[in-house]
Amino acid sequence: MDDKFLSFANFLADEAAKISRKYFRNLASIDTKDNKTPVTIADREIELHLRDLIKQHYPEHAIIGEEFTNHESLNQFCWVLDPIDGTVAFTTGKPTFTTLIALIQNGQPLLSVIDQAISHERFSGVAGKTAFLNTQVITTSKVTTLANARLNATTPYMFKTDDEQQVFDKVRRAVKLTAFGGDAYAFALLASGNIDVIVEADLQYYDVAALVPIISAAGGVITDWQGQELTKEFNGQCLACANHELHQQVLQLINN
Repeated sequence: MDDKFLSFANFLADEAAKISRKYFRNLASIDTKDNKTPVTIADREIELHLRDLIKQHYPEHAIIGEEFTNHESLNQFCWVLDPIDGTVAFTTGKPTFTTLIALIQNGQPLLSVIDQAISHERFSGVAGKTAFLNTQVITTSKVTTLANARLNATTPYMFKTDDEQQVFDKVRRAVKLTAFGGDAYAFALLASGNIDVIVEADLQYYDVAALVPIISAAGGVITDWQGQELTKEFNGQCLACANHELHQQVLQLINN
């Protein structure tokens, strides 16, 4: 069953990539949503197309997406879509945006794909099994001390409150180096051993659902700032680490 669903997720990613490549560095306009974030024709066209494909193949499945109303269902399976994660990167011509596709079973992320269409890098994984970059098995780094860790966040502006800013600064002061940018692509780089810790805030469930199976399958840990699972009700604060040792050190630092 996992193989069938993962094959379908890869098919969805193939279809999304055709559209994102068509519009990459070729946008006629950039719109602004009510929440002041950018959206493009690529975001909308990809999500509509993927929703149509899911409804054709699995009409009983629920769908959660960034751009359109959720398709509710009592079925155990739910697809979570972020057609262009990193729309700011996409609109400024940076090949670090991704398409995120996750399949949730009874509230638990089962499998996912993080696809970078321009570099042809596809990260995939099934929870409890193996994570891949294209056909190569990937694992997280072996760094186990914060003093040697590489920290990443998409932007320092995502920490909206004084408390969130203080938490990020506390972690930043404890690590070896800090980088910014990447959106979900950075989480894929963590899964493949290139980043050790990611601290982020102001996220939505469609931003994180696809991260969980891949990072956990690669040997990493991803939770909220209190160490709890990322559910549909999470508060937007996300912590990903290469291993349990780092995760415990960061949690202790955050909550001390």
